[in-house]
Amino acid sequence: MAQSNALMTAQIHFVEDRLSLIHIPLNCYARYVQPLLQLLNPVDPADHHANGNGASDDDSHSATPWDQHAFLNISITPIECSVVCSKVLAQEYFAPLLAAKPKKAGTESDQASISSEDFVVISVEGEGLDAGQRVLELTSPLAMAGISIFFITTYFSDYILVPLKSRSAVIRALEARGFAFEKSAEAYVNVAAHHRNASSTSSLEAPLPSTPPPTTVSELQARTFALLHRRAIVPHVHRSLRLVQCAGRRDPLGAASSSAPDLRLQIGLTRCLVHPPRFLSLTLTRSEPASVLLERAALAHFRGPQDVLLGCKDDFLIPITLNLEPLPVEATGIVCGVAGKLVGGGGDGGGIGGGVEMSYLSTARAGTVMVDERDLERAVELLNAGEFGLDVE
Repeated sequence: MAQSNALMTAQIHFVEDRLSLIHIPLNCYARYVQPLLQLLNPVDPADHHANGNGASDDDSHSATPWDQHAFLNISITPIECSVVCSKVLAQEYFAPLLAAKPKKAGTESDQASISSEDFVVISVEGEGLDAGQRVLELTSPLAMAGISIFFITTYFSDYILVPLKSRSAVIRALEARGFAFEKSAEAYVNVAAHHRNASSTSSLEAPLPSTPPPTTVSELQARTFALLHRRAIVPHVHRSLRLVQCAGRRDPLGAASSSAPDLRLQIGLTRCLVHPPRFLSLTLTRSEPASVLLERAALAHFRGPQDVLLGCKDDFLIPITLNLEPLPVEATGIVCGVAGKLVGGGGDGGGIGGGVEMSYLSTARAGTVMVDERDLERAVELLNAGEFGLDVE
């Protein structure tokens, strides 16, 4: 097997902000539209320091309101609406609504909730592998270390959300893979990458330092599918949902000239939140333009004299969702196990054929695998080989 090198070339850094994870049931969505819209238009902290004329003392702050977000993800899927945002904004925008709403006698799944623990997000930048292989390579060392993660693939980068309490364990797992903090890059880099023998075995097959077992990705994969089977978690294939992965277009000439496309993008996103499509995932960070994954029909919200979304609108992704509500939030290995089954092509020599390229979206209580429309039948075949059925739309 060819040597995998996602971790060899990656630069990994922690985004310094405490984040909360918010779950909103779809039947409660209308109640939380206002705070969702507030996330697109947060109050700029610089405005609190305006001078007597109402102008900010520092005119260099965010060109767009959402540039204030160190990390923000708003996702609407067939299972739930999920939000990852700063703890401060979660308490300011969502907590009052949660406190004001009396709890029903029904199950907890009928209630919106804010995570009781804080999270931190890891940004992963690197080249050399397709999206599916990156998911597998980047999640395997953390899964082996028993660290619960949420994984978000965007147009530009990969992001891994981990409990804040696990930060030290994440650093140890990275150091065990040869990473060290490089001050000049302000990131963890693999300092031994250029010393590695090109004929060495893939990190997917070699035993990984982990206590307790599993010790290989193939073993983790088997355990993951056994767990899903025990909890009666069946992947649901949404054939009628055709998704496109896009990014916000920004004028390279500077903030002033980029305000028009940013405004049009903001208007389109606002329309999406007011009239939610069946699928939407928006990721905002300070370092990159907006990343938008949405159903093709929702592109109508962004129509205008100029296209404000980058990306090929004719390459469609089909979502396969897993409702993970029966599992505890600290469950580990789900992302890596599912990715191993799809990317590794089953890994059993049974003639199923090669794997498929995939990307992954973790939400508060679900996981969504996205595969190219042309690879859907093979993906279905591989997941069926996991010894449990599929629910196909």
